Amino acid sequence: MSVDALFTRLNPLLRGILRSPLHRVLSGWLLLLTFTGRRSGQRFTIPVGYQVEDAEVLTVMASEAPKKQWWKNFRDSGPVEVLLRGRKRIGTARLLEPNSAEFRGCAERTLLRVPAMGRIWGIEYDGDTGLSEAQAATLAKSIAAVRIQLDPALR
Repeated sequence: MSVDALFTRLNPLLRGILRSPLHRVLSGWLLLLTFTGRRSGQRFTIPVGYQVEDAEVLTVMASEAPKKQWWKNFRDSGPVEVLLRGRKRIGTARLLEPNSAEFRGCAERTLLRVPAMGRIWGIEYDGDTGLSEAQAATLAKSIAAVRIQLDPALR
């Protein structure tokens, strides 16, 4: 079973923990992302891993992106709500273009922070040499990156 399949099965439990006073166990690396489906109009709430880019910017990486649908809602920027470290925040999410420098930089920062992601993403990453062109191309096909700009006025 893949890591993503395991997390999918655990989603209800993870949502419960992240909404509870026990959120501190997981909220250093998981948040709840709430958005409205672009076609269905239905609201979805999913736990996702995140990284902080700066005080008001988060990035979420979707592994095995071709098998998932949620990130496609952000091909055009859209409103989101996040439950981040026990606090609700609102913001705007947008998909990073897979061949952009912004996408590559995000992937590189993730790999430097969590080198094991290289194995999950199907590459052998070396922090000393960085991403090769071939590795960046592999990642552009297999993962998606969504940048969330939080509204600083609504902290």
